[in-house]
Amino acid sequence: MNKPAKAPSIIELYPEETREAATLLKKAVPLMMRHDIPPNPVHYALWYTYSKGLDLELNRRLDKTVADFDSFPPETAAKLFRDFIIKGELEEARAGQQQVIELVDDIEGNVSRSILGSRNYQMSLEHGLAALQEPIIDDLPNVLTELQHSTQLMQDQQDKFLSRLSAAQQEIKNLRSQLERAHVAATLDSLTQVFNRNAFSRLLEQTLASQHDGVALVILDIDHFKQFNDQYGHPLGDRVLQHVGQLLRETLPARGIAARYGGEEFCIILRDCFDVETAHAFADQLRMKIQSLRIKVRSTDQVLDTITASFGYALARNDDTMESLLTRADDALYQAKRDGRNQVSPILGGAVRSA
Repeated sequence: MNKPAKAPSIIELYPEETREAATLLKKAVPLMMRHDIPPNPVHYALWYTYSKGLDLELNRRLDKTVADFDSFPPETAAKLFRDFIIKGELEEARAGQQQVIELVDDIEGNVSRSILGSRNYQMSLEHGLAALQEPIIDDLPNVLTELQHSTQLMQDQQDKFLSRLSAAQQEIKNLRSQLERAHVAATLDSLTQVFNRNAFSRLLEQTLASQHDGVALVILDIDHFKQFNDQYGHPLGDRVLQHVGQLLRETLPARGIAARYGGEEFCIILRDCFDVETAHAFADQLRMKIQSLRIKVRSTDQVLDTITASFGYALARNDDTMESLLTRADDALYQAKRDGRNQVSPILGGAVRSA
């Protein structure tokens, strides 16, 4: 009997390069605006997939939903997201859960058999002890034979149990490794090895839910990255992104969080950062490190010395949400671009508290 085809993972669902992805987004965003659909990761994923046009059933369901409702019900969006976007991940999780259930059930069965065997052996010992306490034992050879037999059975059973327990321990170890790899794949950007956008959004929300004082958000964008890709090709562009990701991991202060927000844009959450001077110093240090990158074009041995990035940052205010803080830091980033790029710009007019 053939196994059903495995549902594709999220990574496999979206293999597009930057240019193709941008074209799909240009189709998806107007559709969302037309139906007054809030911009969030779930809705983006649904309408991006809709724009690809590869899942006709999803498109039919989305068309029916917007036709039947004046708004886009969040519960419907969540169900469609589960049924069509993360179906592969859910099926893999269910398969892993079933493996654990079967493993625990098997161990429980072995434990039960071991307990039963121990009880039988105890009864055999009690019977032998009672016989040995008789004044005259006419059947001593048979008593000893029974004790030998029951002892051998107990030993064989314990050997099997210990062997199965060792195998179960290895299975548990393998399942744990699979779970850890799945967790990493779900939170890290595979190219740069910093957090991905979904993980970043969740971490920023959690940070702001617990504190606002001492939180700063830095956004950086690699300058002229599209032209760079057009001139040197995407493989070299990927190497630049990998080097920037490595710099972020090496430069992050304690409790800092770095993520690839999309394309050539990265975000950093700074904690224990109470003033613009600290945020500015961190961003400018990172800017200079990126400017110092020297990447060789392997086909020509040319060394690139023109990699720069623009930075914007904002300190969190007590009334900030994730969206408002992102917007203010993003506004600062675009100010840095308007001012000539390869520089750091703070958001002006925000509340600043000195340490």
